[in-house]
Amino acid sequence: MLTHFPSAVPEIPVTNVEKAAEYYVNVLGFSFDWGNDQGGIGGISQGECRIFLTNAPFHQHYGTGGTVMVWLNLNSKQEVDELYHRWREAGAKIVAEPEDKPWHLREFRVADLDGNQLRVFYDFSWELDGRSSYEAIPVEQK
Repeated sequence: MLTHFPSAVPEIPVTNVEKAAEYYVNVLGFSFDWGNDQGGIGGISQGECRIFLTNAPFHQHYGTGGTVMVWLNLNSKQEVDELYHRWREAGAKIVAEPEDKPWHLREFRVADLDGNQLRVFYDFSWELDGRSSYEAIPVEQK
């Protein structure tokens, strides 16, 4: 029985797969793995993060579309701040600067050429309630 899901791969609607991939590669540091605008889909990655970029004909065929928000979960506040500075210096479209939120996430947001957003965060709630590391709290204990 399947008890562990693999990482999800978001599909991001873009105007042009190749132009969007160029931004993700040159500004945000992703790698372009495969695809093109003619085929309607392309794959990009950075480390264990994979994302599919799809153009209008592709997502219209499947009834998807509209801008999306993709959350990227990093391992520390320091990593959030370091990535923010790296992307800002590379010319990323910063939507919100790093900030500790009342819901115990340190986060910032960037936008791509089509208005989709990447919300980069670190969940520091475990540091506030005495746990030694992040672990999901069972619903009945919340």
